[in-house]
Amino acid sequence: MFGSLLLAGSRSPLARRAVSGFPLTRKVVDRFVAGVSADDAVAATRRLTEAGLSVTIDHLGEEVRDTGAAIDAVKAYVTLLGALRPLDLGPRAEVSVKLSALGQALDATMALDHARQICAAARDCGSTVTLDMEDHTTVDSTLDILRALREDFPETGVAIQAYLFRSEADCHDLAGSRVRLVKGAYREPASVAYQKKTEVDMAYVRCLRILMAGTGYPMVATHDDRLIAITELLADRNDRDRDSFEYQMLYGIRTDKQQALVGAGSQTRVYVPYGDDWYGYFMRRLAERPANVAFFLRSLSGK
Repeated sequence: MFGSLLLAGSRSPLARRAVSGFPLTRKVVDRFVAGVSADDAVAATRRLTEAGLSVTIDHLGEEVRDTGAAIDAVKAYVTLLGALRPLDLGPRAEVSVKLSALGQALDATMALDHARQICAAARDCGSTVTLDMEDHTTVDSTLDILRALREDFPETGVAIQAYLFRSEADCHDLAGSRVRLVKGAYREPASVAYQKKTEVDMAYVRCLRILMAGTGYPMVATHDDRLIAITELLADRNDRDRDSFEYQMLYGIRTDKQQALVGAGSQTRVYVPYGDDWYGYFMRRLAERPANVAFFLRSLSGK
């Protein structure tokens, strides 16, 4: 119930003003967000890759309602990818893109054109793009854009949210490609998504089995030790080597586990968000884990 309230708050202008107004909020946000500029994102990338990790970088912003903001998002990604080029990291430093930040709600054709520009910039520096998945109303449009992008950029990845009823079928369709499997972080109605944690966990495992048995590249986005153990079992069962799938975790969460996975020889990527439009992302992180809320409240009290 509390998580649902936080997810509702992630889209509330009133809640945005209240949370953003706390003097100490920025201190907490810095745990989950790498900074506000491309330079901040590149600095975090250097630090993480030197520790043996890979990264996927998200320029924060979503649900834009004017063409100018969508164009600005494209420019931000192109600038970021240009700043990454001298590091020569290739696919170890990719980018994650929300199509709603590129004008998806305004014009799907425009969003596709904007995504193509980002994919081209990524290819120029040997990198890749993964499309984030947003609420259920955008799934069909996102997959349509994905199919169009893959005509020229077949390496483009996509996130699939296990809690949606449709996701097992989507995993079957996409099992030969790069797929990031997440549980889901939006407030969805019971008509389209599982509501109980146990149901979501079981749906995640069913989707994971499909992807690990496929010929693609599963990107297993989880901080859950049980799901990591299941992934290891499925990798053995399907004769997958360590280079044929990866784990993904969020910036600032379970950094000890990230290093443990790297130490065990697993491909491990950190989702690194940056930018000043941090509010929606921050609220979803609080909703995901009670420990994040406790951390927030301790910081606000100065403890």
